[in-house]
Amino acid sequence: LNKLIFALCIIGWVGYARLIRAQVLKVREYDFVQAARALGAGDLRILFAHILPNAIQPLIVQASLGMAGAVLSEASLSFLGLGVPPPAPSWGVMIEEARDLSTLQAAPHALIFPGLAIALTVLAFNFVGDGLREYLDPRQRRR
Repeated sequence: LNKLIFALCIIGWVGYARLIRAQVLKVREYDFVQAARALGAGDLRILFAHILPNAIQPLIVQASLGMAGAVLSEASLSFLGLGVPPPAPSWGVMIEEARDLSTLQAAPHALIFPGLAIALTVLAFNFVGDGLREYLDPRQRRR
């Protein structure tokens, strides 16, 4: 399981790095950053007090949406036999074990419930990400 999580992190970090870099490049040109620089604030003070608090919001939203992708990736890799070993519980392994026709006819719930759990978990992460986006976006707030 640790190797799978490590592999998913190695693959996924590039998108987060691009996102935070783009946000920092955008926020550093804002007027309040220029004003802080004109008032003599140091680089670290500008970075931690002005740039990061305004650049981190999209990263938080992307991370919550990325969790849905991680759940789907883990389930897919486990279904294909490349993820978690079979004694460990995994929705992908449960679906793979239940896809046999005799199991499917005798106990269809063995396939339906893990699939439903994956779908609901991904949907919940997407709703959390969408809610965070709406909450953290100042243009969406009603005043």
